[in-house]
Amino acid sequence: MSLPHAILTALLEKPSSGLELTRRFDKSIGYFWSATHQQIYRELGRLEADGLIRTLPAEQPARGQKKRYEVLPAGRAELARWTAAAQEPKPQRDVLLLRLRAAAVIGTAGLEADLRRHLELHRRQLEEYREIEKRDFPPDRDTPQDRLRHLVLRAGIDLETFWTQWLTHALAEFAELPGEERDADGAR
Repeated sequence: MSLPHAILTALLEKPSSGLELTRRFDKSIGYFWSATHQQIYRELGRLEADGLIRTLPAEQPARGQKKRYEVLPAGRAELARWTAAAQEPKPQRDVLLLRLRAAAVIGTAGLEADLRRHLELHRRQLEEYREIEKRDFPPDRDTPQDRLRHLVLRAGIDLETFWTQWLTHALAEFAELPGEERDADGAR
C-alpha cells in the first residue's frame, strides 16, 4: 500500500511525468522503496482515477507530449493521514539469514563466497551513501526538510554499516568453523 504514498510524496516535492518519477525513484526513493516504470504508471492512473492527483494542462498542445502530474488537496490529505497513522514494524525477512540457518543443518558449502560477495556489495552501497551525504548534506543545510531527508539517508548509512560489520563478523566465524562444516569435497 505504500507505493501510492511514495508517488504522492515525490509529486508534492515536484510535479513530474511518469518517466521523471521513475528517474527520481532510481536516484532517491528507490534506495528504500523500489518500483518499476510499469508499476509507477499503473499507480499514477489509479491515483488520478481516485481524484488524488491530476494531469497538469499542457503548456502547448502537441502530440506525444509527456503527461505531468500534480497532487490535489485530496492527495495531500491522504498522504497526511497515512503519515500520521500508526504502523507496526515489518518482521525481518532475509534470504541470507535463512540460508545460514539451513547451513547449520546441511553444511556451509558455497556460502562463504557469497558472504564475501554480499560484504562487497554492502561496502559499495555504504560508500555511495556517504558520498551522497557529503554532497547533499553539508553542515549549512539545516532546514527541517533537509534534516528529515538526511535522517532517511542516515538510516541507509546505519543499515549498511550494520551489514558490513555483521558480515565481517560472520566471515570471521566461518574462518573458525571446524573441518566437519565443510562438504564432502572439502569446500566450505
